Amino acid sequence: MTAGHASTPKLAVRAATKAYSTASGDFLALDRCSLDVKANEIVSIVGPSGCGKTTLLWSMSGLHKLTGGEILLDGKPVAGARPEIGIVFQEANLLPWRNLAANINFPFEIKGEKPDKMWIDHLLQRVGLEGFNAKFPRELSGGMQQRAAIVRALSLKPSVLLMDEPFGALDSFTREEMNRLVEEIWLDTPTTIVFITHSIEEAIFLSDRVVVMSARPGRVAKEYDVPFPRPRSLEIMATREVFDLQNAIKMDIIGGRASSQPAVVKTAAPVN
Repeated sequence: MTAGHASTPKLAVRAATKAYSTASGDFLALDRCSLDVKANEIVSIVGPSGCGKTTLLWSMSGLHKLTGGEILLDGKPVAGARPEIGIVFQEANLLPWRNLAANINFPFEIKGEKPDKMWIDHLLQRVGLEGFNAKFPRELSGGMQQRAAIVRALSLKPSVLLMDEPFGALDSFTREEMNRLVEEIWLDTPTTIVFITHSIEEAIFLSDRVVVMSARPGRVAKEYDVPFPRPRSLEIMATREVFDLQNAIKMDIIGGRASSQPAVVKTAAPVN
């Protein structure tokens, strides 16, 4: 599957600037950050700790108001929460007093709409949660809770899915399983995905493009194309080409060396 090539980006960040006022003083989280995301593309964002990755993602969702600049969805400003934009947080955030089905249906209750049961059943089957509708969050593993959170986000059929390091708390085996699941769902149900992660390996496995942010105040420092064919296998992740790409990204991040000068870096030819 290849990313879309529409002339208008699906999601466009234009000179996004975000300043915060705190008791200890003011600080600038984002400074004129700009980025285009094509339709049906998976873009991962990595960078030094505190560089503003999550601030950028929340601004894309419309949940954080920018101090300056703008974010456009299909050419129209994102001025608040939009039904076309789904989000999966670092924690699954399932309501403990509701079973799985009730948690997934919760957004529909808020919107006053009837859930699309056939679509939700398809998603539950797709993520391996078929038959768990009556289970409560305490009865589900961490991986299962995050799968439920993905189903909840996709149940509204968003055209953009924002994921804020959703697998960071999972063990390495479950994390790899979830990465494969996200790719499989994306191949089956084309959606534009922006994925925040601290794992360079995870970013390479999932993405069409990896965006490296500079140290705070955050800007886009570099962009790396990831040309490896899909579906991706663990064997590809063990190749020299992936190692070289991972090392290049790591060198950009270590020590905050990622400069604030935009650059596009092309990787080696795809591995067959």
